[in-house]
Order: sequence, then C-alpha cells, then structure tokens
Amino acid sequence: MVGHRLVEALRARDTDGSWRITVLAEESDAAYDRVGLTGYTEHWERDLLALPGNDYAGDDRVRLCLRSRVIEIDRTAKVVLTADGLRHRYDALVLATGSYAFVPPVPGHDLPECHVYRTLDDLDAIRADAKRTLDAGHTRAGVVIGGGLLGLEAANALRQFGLHTHIVEMMPRLMAQQLDEAGGALLGRMIADLGIAMHLGVGTDAIESVEHSDGARSVRVRLADSEVIDAGLVIFAAGIRPRDELAIAAGLSVAERGGVLTDLSCRTNDPDIYAVGEVAAIEGRCYGLVGPGYTSAEVVADRLLDGAAEFPGADMSTKLKLLGVDVASFGDALGATPDCLEVAVHDAVKRTYAKLVLSDDAKTLLGGVLVGDVSSYGVLRPMVGAELPGDPMALIAPAQSGSGATGLGVGALPDSAQICSCNNVTKGDLTAAIADGCADVAALKSCTAAGTSCGSCVPMLKQLLEAEGVQQSKALCEHFSQSRAELFEIISATEIRTFSGLLERFGTGKGCDICKPAVASILASTGSEHILDGEQASLQDSNDHFLANIQRNGSYSVVPRVPGGDIKPEHLILIGQIAQDFGLYTKITGGQRIDLFGARVDQLPQIWKRLVDGGMESGHAYGKAVRTVKSCVGTDWCRYGVQDSVQMAIDLELRYRGLRAPHKIKLGVSGCARECAEARSKDVGVIATEKGWNLYVGGNGGFTPKHAQLLASDLDDKTLVRYIDRFLMFYIRTADRLQRTAPWIESLDGGLDHVRDVVCNDSLGLAEEFEAAMERHVANYKCEWKGVLEDPAKLSRFVSFVNAPDAVDSTVAFTEYNGRKRPAAPDTDGRAEPVLIGMPQVRA
Repeated sequence: MVGHRLVEALRARDTDGSWRITVLAEESDAAYDRVGLTGYTEHWERDLLALPGNDYAGDDRVRLCLRSRVIEIDRTAKVVLTADGLRHRYDALVLATGSYAFVPPVPGHDLPECHVYRTLDDLDAIRADAKRTLDAGHTRAGVVIGGGLLGLEAANALRQFGLHTHIVEMMPRLMAQQLDEAGGALLGRMIADLGIAMHLGVGTDAIESVEHSDGARSVRVRLADSEVIDAGLVIFAAGIRPRDELAIAAGLSVAERGGVLTDLSCRTNDPDIYAVGEVAAIEGRCYGLVGPGYTSAEVVADRLLDGAAEFPGADMSTKLKLLGVDVASFGDALGATPDCLEVAVHDAVKRTYAKLVLSDDAKTLLGGVLVGDVSSYGVLRPMVGAELPGDPMALIAPAQSGSGATGLGVGALPDSAQICSCNNVTKGDLTAAIADGCADVAALKSCTAAGTSCGSCVPMLKQLLEAEGVQQSKALCEHFSQSRAELFEIISATEIRTFSGLLERFGTGKGCDICKPAVASILASTGSEHILDGEQASLQDSNDHFLANIQRNGSYSVVPRVPGGDIKPEHLILIGQIAQDFGLYTKITGGQRIDLFGARVDQLPQIWKRLVDGGMESGHAYGKAVRTVKSCVGTDWCRYGVQDSVQMAIDLELRYRGLRAPHKIKLGVSGCARECAEARSKDVGVIATEKGWNLYVGGNGGFTPKHAQLLASDLDDKTLVRYIDRFLMFYIRTADRLQRTAPWIESLDGGLDHVRDVVCNDSLGLAEEFEAAMERHVANYKCEWKGVLEDPAKLSRFVSFVNAPDAVDSTVAFTEYNGRKRPAAPDTDGRAEPVLIGMPQVRA
C-alpha cells in the first residue's frame, strides 16, 4: 500500500516526466488493501481489495513486475537482482518491503498446520486447512497465538470458518500495546462472552503433531500453565518485524530493534536509497500503521523532486471494530507522560469504558482509550496536544448528562486539528476545500484524500460540511448521485431489472455494500423475481444471501410464518419435531412466532422442505420486509374485545407478507383500547373501537423508541386496508436506505400532517397508483423458500465447508445458564495491519 502511494504521489507531482518507475513486487497480486484483509474471508474475491489504479495501465512511465522477488542490492553498480535472474539498474532506490509475521521459536512452529496472517495467499492456506480440519472431524478448534490487533483479526477469520477459536496471549490483557488494564479487561470480557476461549498471561511451550488412525492430522498445543488444546491449525499473530534482510546484506544501517535506519527525509546512509512504510526506522523508530507509511511515501516523492519535506511524526491512534466490539486509542493512551493525570468512566451495565490522559494541570489532552462506545473518538483525537474547552469529565460523561463529547462537535476544533490521520489532513485543509467548492463527502475525499484509507474519519467530514452550512447531497452513495427514492422512480419508469443495467446507465464504478442491497430491495419491491435469481443473488446482504438470520455464533435461525400468532396444532407439532431432529433451540418471540436457532447453512433446505411440505412458509425474519402482525385474542375469546383483531391481523399479514422495504416493518392489531398487542409500538398499529379501527403509524423500536401516532379514526375494514396500502407504498417509494418509518415521517416536510394528506386525502393524486402497486404485490407473492426448494441452482448455494454436513458443529453447541440454553460464538468485523512488498526503480 505504501509503495503504491509513493508511485501515485510521484506520478501526480512529476509533471515533466523526469522519472520512470519500476515496481518489483514479490506477490502475484498488485497493491491491495491490506488494512481490509479480513474482508477477503467474506467474499474470496481478490479484485475487491485491489487499490484503484494498481496496474498503472496506460502510463508508460511505470512498469509493474509481479512475482519478482529481489534477492540482492548491488550498491556499487546501482543494480538490484531478482530471483528470476534479471538485473534492474536504478538512479534512486526505494525500499518498501514492509514487514513479516514474527513466529516465536516454539518447538513445532514449522509444522504444516501452522500459519501466519499477512497476505491473501496466507488466508487461502488458512482456509484450506480449516476445510481439512472440518472434513476430518477430529477437532473443530483453531488456535491463535497473539492477542493484539492482528491476533483478534485472525480469531475473527477462524470463527468465520466455523472453528471454535482459542486466543493465547502472553500479556495479561488483549491489545496490550493500545489499551490500558481496565480497557483490555473489558474487551476481554466482551469477547469471552461471545464464545472465544482466551488464555491470557500464558506462553506456548510446544506444538505437537498428532496423526489419527484414518490418516488425518491435527496438532496439540501445550501451554506454559500445562493446559493442552487439541486443534486443527494454529495461526501465529505474535507481532511483526521489518523486512530489512536485503538492507542488511547490502550494508545499509539498521536500527537497534530492526528496520532500515533513515533520517527525517526517509533517506538511508546511502544517499541514493530511501525506505518507506513498515521497513523504515525513521530516526530509529518503525511505525506499524498505514498512516505514517503514507506520510513517509509523500516525503520521499517530494525529495525525489528536489523538495525538502521531512517526516513530521505520526499519529498512532487506532479506531477499530474487533469481533463486534468498538475499540479506540489515541495519543498517550497508556499514560507514559510523567506526572500525567487520568479521568475515566467505566459503565459496567452498558459495557463501556472511556479514559482521558491529561497534563499535570488537567488542561491539555494527551490521549485516551475508548471501549464499547467510540462515538466521541472523532472529536477527541484531534484535540490531543490542545487545551481542553472545558471540564474533561464532561467529554466522556454519558450522553444523558447533556455534556457528552459528541455535543462539542467539530466546530470546537482548531483549524490545525488533524481530522484524517492516515493522510495527514487537518480541519483547515478541509474547510479550505469546502470554500473552494467541495460540497459533499465524495468531493472532499477526492480533493484532500481524507477518508480514503481506513474511513474512520468519514463521519467527521459529514459533520464538518454541516457545520460549514453546506447542504448535504442525498446521493445513495459515491456510485449513485441519486437518492434511494429517485432510484426507485428510475427503476419504475425504465423497467430496468438488473443492478448492472442501472449502474451502466445512471451510476459509476462497480457498486458497494451500500448501493447493492439497496438496489436489490428496490428491485424486489417493484418486481416479482425471486431475490436469488441471477445477478440479484450477489447483491444481497448476509441474511438475504441464505434467506435466514445469521446469529452471533455463525449459525442461522429458521422462522416460519405464523399469521397473527394463529397456529394449527399440527404446525406446532411439526416445529417441535424439527427442533428435536436438528437439535435446535426454540424461542417464542415478542411477535408471536416460534424461532428455531442453531441451524447450519447446509441444514436450512432440509428444515424448510419439511416446513413447506407441512403447509408453512417463510416468515421473512431475514429480510428488510414486513415481518409480523401481532394480535391479541380478540372477540373470539376476550370478553373486552370489540372487533375481530385476530382475523384482521391474519388478513393484514397475508396481504403484506414478503413486501420488501427500506427497513423491516412490524404491525400490530389490538381488539380493544386495552392494547394487549402493543400496536402503538409498531410501524403500523391498528386498535379496535366500537365504530371500527383507529390507525396509528410510525412506532419503532431501536436506539430511539417511538410511539406510533394516530393517522385516522373509526375506519371500516376496507378503508383501513386502503390506507395501510397507501402508507406502506408511500414509505417504500420515498424513504432513505435503512430508514425506519418513525425517522422517515420526521424527515418529511410537514411530518405526520403531510403523511395524512397523502394517505387519507390523496393530496399527491397517487392513491390509486399506490393501491394498484400493492395489488400487484399481493397477486405475485410466492414463498421465497419454496422457490429455492424447486430450483437446483438456488439449492446449490446452501453448501459450505464451514458447516460441513454430518459433522458435529461445536460452534452451534449450547451452554446451560440458569436452566436456559445459550449459544457460544460471535459475529465480527475488523481490520489487519498493512504490509507491501515492492521496490520502485526510478530515473533511468
């Protein structure tokens, strides 16, 4: 990544073309996003990690040589020799060889079952070994040695492969280089609760090979405390070391702890050789983050063009999501500054920890640690080294106190505050770009490079635009300048039925995780195609991909539809039999359905075939769609009921089942004012009156629960259904992606009054169109799981080595707690540290 940044910087600045560049890369892939390496385990498509322009196509000034490992530097002749016997002459040489994974000399560390976690090829090898482990069936465990950033990344990968994961760390806490004792302890508790087995404060004595009678192999990991772990594979993530072997062999100076020694210009003791990135020990210090690496690349590009740039120091702040837990550290996070002070807030109930490190007079922020809630990171990190605007405790106090850090906003920062540490972009740089015409996040990213690396500063870019009074674009994402509502109208008007067709005519680039599922939802709500037909299958998110909700331990839930909570005895018996046969955990939900938890991917078709054959259908618990219509027992049984709420709930659920939307939709029907179905907490709530039905809309759960508001009173059955048809179609057509009904109503000019005018008074003249669209949905509805079972091509996607058939799946095993079953592993995402091998040769 750093070598690529150097080439890009030199190409952009060398306007007269005085330099010609050769990139010698050891790997078979051109520069890719190594920070996002773990994302590779989700899609296994190398091209998705490729950095833009990494092949330098069309530029005759740059020559890229892949699979060209440099084996020798001849400083006298100014030539480098590659393993294929070729010699490359240089005028200036830049070492961008990065780092390698450190493997401690534990007996058995060189067994075939031992791996490191640095490159795409490493992940391919780990994946193959995970498959071998699961297929053999002797163990379903994997061990990660190292509990730092990289170790947690590796643990995430093993969990995604379906292995029960162990982390072994010599330090008494996780992320010891970034977190203090309290922060590391909280992180450890949260990860342990997710089912990851941790062994802290203990070393590894040996790794022994085990051969089984059927010829399969596994390993036995012996820890220093005498504990033994049987596993299928081991990943070493015990740290990194600079790849300075070429420099040492060539007689270049190296730092005491490794790395090619350079001055602030990133020049080595040979005036024609520079070093950048993780291999560079700038004035004796190596930096293991991408931000400092990019800065060193910019310095060298300037020096090659006769500039005087110097390395300004580095921000070693990190903001990550590790195994589903948000973590951040910045500045002097561990309080190494003499006489510094610390203030901390530890909320054991909410599982959050925040600490600030202050100067001895409590006026200057030196650093901090955040675990669980990192929403204040964007404001706090740029304040490091500056005088605080007020009481430091107020900066990290819980939000309900009214004085949280997020309340300060970006306006509290000086122009010198560094907003993007990866690319060294200050608030002043950004405000200047806004003054020059940058009016949205995409323009700021293009103009300043802020937010183009790790992306953690993007929310700050949005805040800054708002603070500067710039009206924000409603573009869906950087690939579509249109809003979701505008794309809905385009698709409806043009009858485009593919994402690629829409992108070709109205978008740019290849699409992303924002626009792909959003467009898939629009296509589903405007047509009758199965969501796994053709191209649409690749657009779906993780739940729709397998028509099931993924759970924290990597298994899936099965939720058959139970309209209005009304269920036949034979269906109850069928669900119970399936749960017994497949060893599933059952739960009656708040929506009056029965969820079955713990299914493997390959078991889903088997389970659904029995349900469909028994007369049941998909409950769409996995989709951004209408979920449930909850009801009370109504006039059939209740002595207070005034309308048949059960039948109305059944009718509504069968009418709107499978209706795709910007977010999930829930309904409720109560048979009287006693409100036993809790209809006013639903997106659409119906409450019986003696004259008919009261209709409420916009009730949501989530982070900001809202009660539904009264839209219309005393409606007859037909009018009620017409109004709900119109409301739902109005919402589906105009809401933003992932916007629930409550914030959608609040975002409309006129709010609920406008909704009432559209739905009840037909102020837009669209009522007939809305109702016709709903009738088309009702006429075209088909059970999605029935469609899968009837199509061998769709069925083929429900096979994965991660959950191998006929094998006991330890990640789906339940633990007993207070007599109740609970599962055992997490859902995560994260990032790995970057490394790049490359040697640009310049100026022929």
